[in-house]
Formats: sequence, structure tokens, C-alpha cells
Amino acid sequence: MYILGLSALSHDSTAALLGPQAIVAAIEEGKLARTRSFAGVPHTAIRFCMERAGISWKDVEQVAVAMQPGRAWVRESLDRIKRAPRAPVSSVYHWNKAFNALGHKLSDFRVLRRMAGGASSRVMGLDHQLCHAASAFYASPFDQALIATLDEQGDGRTGLVALGQGQSIREIKSVSYPHSLARVFTQVTKLLGFRPHSEEHKTQWLSLAGQPVFSDVFVAMLRRSPGGEPHLNGKFFRNDFAGDLDFGAEFYRRLGILESHEPHLDVKTRANIAASLQKACSSVVSEWLESLRRQTGASSLCLAGGLFLNALLVTAVESQTGFQNIFVQPAAGNEGTSLGAAWLAWHQTPGRPRLAPMSNQFWGPAYSNDEIKQVLDNCKANYAWCDSEDRKIHEAVKLLQAGKIVAWFQGAAEFGPRALGNRSLLASPTAPYVNENLNDYVKHRESFRPFALAIPKEDCDAYFECSANARFMTTMARAKSKARELFHSSASGFITPEGLVRLQVVASEDNPLFWKLLKRMGEKAAAPILVNTSFNLFGEPLVITPRDAVRSFYCSGTDALVAGNFLLAKR
Repeated sequence: MYILGLSALSHDSTAALLGPQAIVAAIEEGKLARTRSFAGVPHTAIRFCMERAGISWKDVEQVAVAMQPGRAWVRESLDRIKRAPRAPVSSVYHWNKAFNALGHKLSDFRVLRRMAGGASSRVMGLDHQLCHAASAFYASPFDQALIATLDEQGDGRTGLVALGQGQSIREIKSVSYPHSLARVFTQVTKLLGFRPHSEEHKTQWLSLAGQPVFSDVFVAMLRRSPGGEPHLNGKFFRNDFAGDLDFGAEFYRRLGILESHEPHLDVKTRANIAASLQKACSSVVSEWLESLRRQTGASSLCLAGGLFLNALLVTAVESQTGFQNIFVQPAAGNEGTSLGAAWLAWHQTPGRPRLAPMSNQFWGPAYSNDEIKQVLDNCKANYAWCDSEDRKIHEAVKLLQAGKIVAWFQGAAEFGPRALGNRSLLASPTAPYVNENLNDYVKHRESFRPFALAIPKEDCDAYFECSANARFMTTMARAKSKARELFHSSASGFITPEGLVRLQVVASEDNPLFWKLLKRMGEKAAAPILVNTSFNLFGEPLVITPRDAVRSFYCSGTDALVAGNFLLAKR
């Protein structure tokens, strides 16, 4: 029998199907619908999961949803009642807004029960933060670990601390609403002129260009005492959290800027604010986790929640705490809770064993050469046929050596926010103007955002120092002298001033084809390293279908496309 896990249905809705031995399918509804974010029941994602497994609703034992809307509404309402005397009008408005949202979520549960055949017992809601925790612990290789989650909010909480042991997870602490570092990160993202709930990653990377001159302000805002859990200081905000998290007069005074000037901050100030927030978050989270390590005696740590999509924060936790082993859920945001919900439901039956730890995320749609050919012929595209895997790799390497940008469309699509070698844009890191070409002609993004590099696992130690989390690109690596020499002329594009690099370490058992391409590149070039960035058009999610790939190829400055065994190249 199968378990269908669904994320919280408020944003970034996903479906994951757990079979008798492993996850057999998982995909974000937004990728299939070609939108950055999707809220509600992920009908198309559910259909894909069942089609990939070759099953129907009668084969689904349980539908596990990563939210408990009733409990969330009660928690938030109790908090608003306490704060109502300070902002009565705002509190009533947002209480009504939350009540309406509760109605929508309960309606989604009714839809799911109807889809599942009307049996209410087959559809169950699970605590959102606990699903985050399960998504990290059950995916990790650890039998025992401390687990921490931090996000904007889920079911009326912004995080939790738990202990995982074997098949069980025991919650020991909760981070209550509204004390969320992720909410502050989102509000600063808006302050800096980026889109909130969408471009927090830009705030992260902008921090590399600034100095943390305001870090003491953010530290005072984000915690009560050193080593303490995240706690927002109300004096830095308006209306004492009654409504949206808006900065107050004290915040602007401490930063020395006028509130009316926030859309017109100069480049240096914006970078300094981002750097200050990044440093403060890293300090607060690392000190808190180190305190928990000493209290519990745990040697391993599992992390999940949207805040831990921040690779610079993960790197700080790795270097500033005493944990021997750390695992970060690659799909740390809301999308990953569908995995956690499925695993939690699995372990609700006593005696079920732990499944194998996560080794890759290639759970999305895959297409045969025949299916790809149908699309290419329908588009009347000119293509060449590579009659073997070796020929395909040879042609790709030849293009990469010539300084071309190659779209690589192979196998099953990745689950989660990062391209890991199946839906990737590839380039030689030593090619002239590689960063400019990718930014100006393909990605159309800010120059302060570093591109990631991919390297075979066997070759990594010669160039970089990194943790096991580089397998999923969830942390930063440190460049060794050999890497600095290799990228001397383009260090600003790949190596930060602190010597950090975005890196994916590729094992042959995780992605054999991509690993072979990297190794072949090493035979022909200075190193077995390629630039790896996501294959998508500006403002769109990762490509999924052959038609997505063809459209993105012809609508961008990409030089060539290798889709299955077909090669397309522009003049």
C-alpha cells in the first residue's frame, strides 16, 4: 500500500508518494502549473504521483497533510487576544482574516476526502512543524539526532526542537508565534526592494557585498539573551505584532534611516543591512543550537524549515557549533513537508522500519527519447541524434570547452528548489565572460548572486573543503589553493571574499550520467568542474517537460540543448 503526503496547502503545494520501501514520486504543483508558487490542493501533482507508481486511489492507504488548520487558528487567536488591548482594530481585522483562511483550509480537506472516496479516516492532518522535523530526521542517515525547525509560521508556531531516535520523534520545545526569524528576513527583503516570500535568497547573497555594521541592532531584535531561543523584541515593530510584521520607529532610528526613504536606500546601505541581518541570524541560531547541544548531549543535528534554505546560515551553524554531524533537508521549505507527512504517517504503524536515507531527489517526471522526439518534431526543431551515451557526453564536452552554455535535460526532474544535474544549465567555469554571459543572456539576474559549481566526489578534496551537505548544495564550501589558482581571473564570480563557494558534490551512485560528464570534462579541461545553475526562464520554475525545455532554450541565450539523446544547437 501507498501513503500520499501533501504539504501545507497555503503556498508551494506539493505531493509525495511513499511506497513500501521509498519515496517513488514527488513534485511541486507550481512546477507543473509553470508558476513560482501555488496554493491549494495540488491536483496535478497528485495525479502525476499516482501515474508514475501506476496506482489509483484504492491503493492509497493514507493521505497525510502537513497542517492542522483548527489548531493553528486557536493558537494564533489566543496570541491575538493577549495583544488586542494594544492594537484592537488591527487585531480584529487580522482575526477575521485568519477565520476566513481557516474556512478555505477546511474546504481543502473536504475536497481531499471526496477525492479519497469519502472516507474521512483516510485523510489526516499532521502538525506542520513536526512534518518539517520528520522531513529532516527520516531523510538523514542518523539513528539519533537533535532536530530543529525554523520558518515563518506553520500551525501557529514558528519552529520546534525535538529528539529523533530510531523510528520516533519526541518534541521537547516549541518556538511560538510570532517569534520568527524568517518573518524578519522576509520583511528586510521587502525593505531592500525585493519581493517578499519570493526573493529572500537575494537578501542572502546581497549580504556578501556589505559590512555587518548594524548587526547589533538585529541581534537585539531577534533574541532575549545569548544562547536563547529566537524571540522578537516588540519595540522594533509596529502594533506589537497585531498585524503584519512592520518595522517601527525604533528600528529606523537605530539604523539611521528615515522610514519614508526605505524605497530609496543607496546600494551600500542596502548591502550593509543585508550583511547585518545575515550575521545576526547566523549568530542567534548558532548560539541557540550550541546551547541545545550542550543541554541534550546530542552529537548529530537535523535542520528543516524555510530559514535553512539559507546556505550561508547553514555554513555558520556547521562552523560555530560542536555537532559532529549535520543534515539539512534539501527541500527545507514548505514543499518538503509533504515528505515529512508521508514518513510520519508511515511510522504511526508500530514496528515499521526506518527507510533508507535520502540519496537523491530525482522524483519528478522523466521522458523517453520517443516522447522528446514527438515534441521536437511538433516544434519543427532541427536536431542531431546521439547514438550512445558516450557520444552525447562527447558532444556536450566539446560545446562546453568552446565556451558555450549548454542546457542539460536528462532523467527525472529534481524535487525541491535546486537543480542537481538533471534540469541544469552548464558552462565551463574558466570560459571567458562566463558569469556575464549567464547573467546577461540567460538568467537576467543580479551580478552579486554567485553561481554554483559541480565537481565529482572523488576530486573534491583537491579543490574544496566542505561537509556532506554539499551533496545537495545546502551549504557553502571553502576554496583551497588549487581552486583559487584555477579561478584567479574570475574569483569574483565563484569565490566570495571569505573564500566560500557554492558547490555541489556529485557521487557516481547519485547521478551516474552527470558524474560521467564531469569526469570527461576533467579529461579535456583544467579541472572536472562545471558551472551548474537551474534550467528555467527568468521568473519561472525549473523546466519539467520537453516542451518547457524547448521553449526555454529558444527564448534565452542558451547555446545548445541536450535533451535525452537529442542535441540542438543555435547558429
